[in-house]
Amino acid sequence: MKLKSARTLLFVPATSAHLLAKAAERGADAIVIDLEDAVPISRKAEARALAGAAVEQLAARGATVVLRVNPEPEWLAADLAAVPLEKLAAVMLPKVEAACQVSAVETELLRLAPHRPELELIALIESARGVLAAERIAMASTRLCALGFGAEDYASEMSVRPEPASLAWPAQQVATCARAYGLACWGLPGSVGNVSDSAALAELVVQARAMGFTGSVCIHPAQVSIMNAGFGPTAAELDWAQRVVDAARAAAEAGLGAVLLDGKMIDKPIVERARHWIETRR
Repeated sequence: MKLKSARTLLFVPATSAHLLAKAAERGADAIVIDLEDAVPISRKAEARALAGAAVEQLAARGATVVLRVNPEPEWLAADLAAVPLEKLAAVMLPKVEAACQVSAVETELLRLAPHRPELELIALIESARGVLAAERIAMASTRLCALGFGAEDYASEMSVRPEPASLAWPAQQVATCARAYGLACWGLPGSVGNVSDSAALAELVVQARAMGFTGSVCIHPAQVSIMNAGFGPTAAELDWAQRVVDAARAAAEAGLGAVLLDGKMIDKPIVERARHWIETRR
């Protein structure tokens, strides 16, 4: 699958061999091998060695593999040099606050893997400065396939609770900038850290989708199925979409530009949304 269409990206620490062994069986659209927050400083070098083997193994099993690197320049370069870049779908860059950070990683990828121009980038926006620079970040590289919103880090910087009441504006700002430039946008307007309350997570996914988010990272396998379902159209929406497409086809055959369905006018933007929902589920 194309990474841009991913609904779920399951984080797995590079140092967790038992989690990596089953990562490809969890149903996530992509696996993110994490070298950043999930790895203590004392184990960074060990994690790089383990990450290289994990990328090879997961890619061999047909998984879409992403590497989350450390943002510090000296660690970032070592992270990229430690893994087989030809096996990766993308590099995820955390704590992005300026377009130049994305450009710097692009330059490094050109040096290390000049034969992989299709290797994509994901920029995680996790701070107030990052949110304000989201549009410039979205334009920083043709390799970018997605922006991500880091609710926990943003909430921590703002000294607020990671919940929709505090995060609705920055979350939607990131989503809007991503979609304006044809990128996917992954995240939630709240914490992804609660792994025990599935109903609360499902509701958070509903709110994220309503804001324009196309998917989210997962930190626990139990979250994958909830997000896979929540970031796609519901059965009722698919039924509506099919009726819209059918009505539009009939209108076109009759030489009409718009048609009434369920008492509402159906025109081009609505038909395009309906077709997109149908294509999403194929």
